[in-house]
Amino acid sequence: MFKNFIERVGVMNCILLLVVLSIIVVSEYLFLSGKKMDAIFVAFWAPTILGFMNYLKYKK
Repeated sequence: MFKNFIERVGVMNCILLLVVLSIIVVSEYLFLSGKKMDAIFVAFWAPTILGFMNYLKYKK
């Protein structure tokens, strides 16, 4: 199952998706620990990385 997903998506995209997931987890941890401004700052990284992935995917 995971091998098929990695073959379809690509290794680098899987790594970037794991990075985005870890950014979301860190942002949630910061938010719940009371550092709300830091959590908002870190949370903006995830859509930026996803947007960069889309840009590289469709750039020809």
